[in-house]
Amino acid sequence: MKAMFNREEERLEVLAQLAGAPMPTRAALIEEYRKRSEEAYAPETRRCYHQIVRAFSAWCDGMGYSPKPPISPSVVAEYVDWLGGQIRSTTIETRLWAIAEMHRASFEVSPCRHRLVELALKSVKRKYGAAVRQAPALGKKEVCDAISRLSDSRADLRNKALLWILTDSWCRASEVVAFKVKDLLRQDDGSSLLYVTRSKTDPYGEGAYAFLSAEGTRATLRWIEVVGLKLDDPIITKSQVGGRRTPLNPATVSRIIKQCIGRDDVSAHSMRVGGVQDAFRIGCDLSSIMVAGRWSSPEMPARYARRILASQSAAAQVSRAFELERATVP
Repeated sequence: MKAMFNREEERLEVLAQLAGAPMPTRAALIEEYRKRSEEAYAPETRRCYHQIVRAFSAWCDGMGYSPKPPISPSVVAEYVDWLGGQIRSTTIETRLWAIAEMHRASFEVSPCRHRLVELALKSVKRKYGAAVRQAPALGKKEVCDAISRLSDSRADLRNKALLWILTDSWCRASEVVAFKVKDLLRQDDGSSLLYVTRSKTDPYGEGAYAFLSAEGTRATLRWIEVVGLKLDDPIITKSQVGGRRTPLNPATVSRIIKQCIGRDDVSAHSMRVGGVQDAFRIGCDLSSIMVAGRWSSPEMPARYARRILASQSAAAQVSRAFELERATVP
């Protein structure tokens, strides 16, 4: 009987062969891996990786360990223990990804899959919890109220367009700042579609569409006309007269939102959360919500709407039906 293919065994065998290869061969492979990684990963991912490597190396130096691969699983498990309670477990998992990538880049076996490291992470999650912090929700009503308070200055015209795009499209800040004028596609009913060329979940640019209401379209077109933006100019750009027509930084988008809404706890992601909660509140089905937010899995929208779904659960419906029945009984 033919033996089944085992990818993990093959990977370890290749690594063992590379470990015994001449140093010039290993050095050439490591350099090629570095160059290809620079091209394969997004700039933000590369920055995150280098920051984690620097932090881990500093910890190793302080503890008297070598930060160069291969690193012992017991050292990585100790690092996980040290991180517990300081940062969220999801952030620890991101750091483990970077440590694993360090070893892949050196063609060494990653210690992060070792049972010692897995148990250390489980221990941290059990002790400190594994809850994911969620951005506070910003529903459509609160956003529209904020828009109504804005003036007709250049900055506020830009901010109106920004708020409408965010609350209508459920786009991430990184997607919103990437929109160009040519990505605004008008529809017969006065609304528009925004073409999302690339996103966090679409790094290779397959493309998707997001909705912009008729009122949001009017606000966006007015901003484009006042500033005189061209087809290849970013829609959300600086509002100063004579300012460079470059995309805003996503962090700047969140600062503008805080200022317009009058709350320090919100961000661009708050409107994505608020949109999902509004949709569940009025009875939209999960599939249409996934299409609107461009999710391939129901996990994230369901997480955003946990409070709403609890209020609409079978337990809540039974309680309301029982209360109604008791109220109608003489």
